[in-house]
Amino acid sequence: MTTAPPKRTDVETKARRAGIASFIGTTIEWYDFYIYGTASALVFGQVFFSDTLPAGMGTLLAFVTLWAGFLARPIGGIVFGHLGDKIGRKNTLVITLMMMGTATVGIGLLPSYAQIGIWAPAALVFLRVVQGVAVGGEWGGAVLIASENAPKGKGILYSAFAQQGSPAGNLLATMAFFLLSAMPTPDFVLYGWRIPFLISAALVIVGMIIRLKLEESDAMKTVLKKKKTVALPIGEVLRKHWVLVLLGAGALPLAQVTYFKNTFALSWATSELGYDRGTFLGAIAIALVVQFIVQPFGAVLVSRIDMRKAMCIMVIPEFVLMPAMFFAIRTENFAIAVVAMCLATIPHSMFYGAIAGVLARAFPANIRYTGLSAAYQLCSLVVGGGTPVLAQWMLNSSGNIVGVAFVSAGYAAVSLICTLLLLNRTGYDARRLSTAEQSDADELQLDTDQGDTDQDDTVGDAPSAGQARATAHT
Repeated sequence: MTTAPPKRTDVETKARRAGIASFIGTTIEWYDFYIYGTASALVFGQVFFSDTLPAGMGTLLAFVTLWAGFLARPIGGIVFGHLGDKIGRKNTLVITLMMMGTATVGIGLLPSYAQIGIWAPAALVFLRVVQGVAVGGEWGGAVLIASENAPKGKGILYSAFAQQGSPAGNLLATMAFFLLSAMPTPDFVLYGWRIPFLISAALVIVGMIIRLKLEESDAMKTVLKKKKTVALPIGEVLRKHWVLVLLGAGALPLAQVTYFKNTFALSWATSELGYDRGTFLGAIAIALVVQFIVQPFGAVLVSRIDMRKAMCIMVIPEFVLMPAMFFAIRTENFAIAVVAMCLATIPHSMFYGAIAGVLARAFPANIRYTGLSAAYQLCSLVVGGGTPVLAQWMLNSSGNIVGVAFVSAGYAAVSLICTLLLLNRTGYDARRLSTAEQSDADELQLDTDQGDTDQDDTVGDAPSAGQARATAHT
């Protein structure tokens, strides 16, 4: 006797729950991660490093500690990718949330350099590394919980739920510091900056309640049931899919330009230009609201037209808009700066809303967590945390913003080229199965229609011969 497939309404209800849970969880994780970037731009140079350092050196060192979290993210991606591909996505997401919350609250309780000397920055780096490991393991699992539970043809759209956690968490972090910006500077440096870190304890409790109610994705359930897990997922990824990892990492620099705008520019505008702390935090908050609103439209666009064309439409404007933003900020005119920041936000936000789902389609289900995490965290290692460090170093060396502006445009160019190359290998119609998804359907006999018994002409389509050959080459 065969079991009737689940009703479409049941599939959609499960997908919505997974998407909302993914959004709330990633919002909390990214809040924890972003408050560190904001604090490093505003206060960590004063709190955790000697006041005898040359001007700008404390901020530069604070940005180096920020980078430590990015250096640790590949470790989290590998460790939790391995666990996620072996025992399931849900359990890893519970662990990463606990790690992130513990590290964040710990930073809020750290003594200053004046109190314990060199141990203060040492402890700060350690806790930042724990944050990095946690978020390195978080991102891939959150994307997959949403995308793998999505109805047919909507994986990219549902992966956007997880992506919305980044601007939401960033906005919460920015607003927390904005509300504290009215404090007298001595009080802010002494204890005010600690408040957003300590608030994380309550947020983590909420996140844990939600995550413990999550269901494992159907794709992972099938892998576990059919015993198709891989003994060493990272080995399988590097042996058979290393080209996809490199292209995926190369596609992601544009997702890191937020650190030009929200971390480096915050420090530059408040320390060397005429903006006060609250004013520029307000500008960032406005740009983040724009990001939250427009970001999902990237996933919608990619889902409806040729994905290569959609990427060109989204990314090419950034070649001009991101460099222009720096020159607008330099005018020290608040209105001009806000308009420029909002315009520069639109292309990379839409790209970020789509790219997670694009990358998730590239890898087979039994190594998808590891492959997705490896690509994302490789980019974070090389580009993400190094972005404010590079920008601050260029500013310190040259005394002007021109070099930083041109580098920001270069990020967009690299992302576009690598994304187009990736799509040529994996497929460029979101309504059809990618080469990896078709392979899963053939090998695991997955219910690719997610419970809808009426097959249409898109889900049943196999990749083109060219796509199949491309997969074989990887």
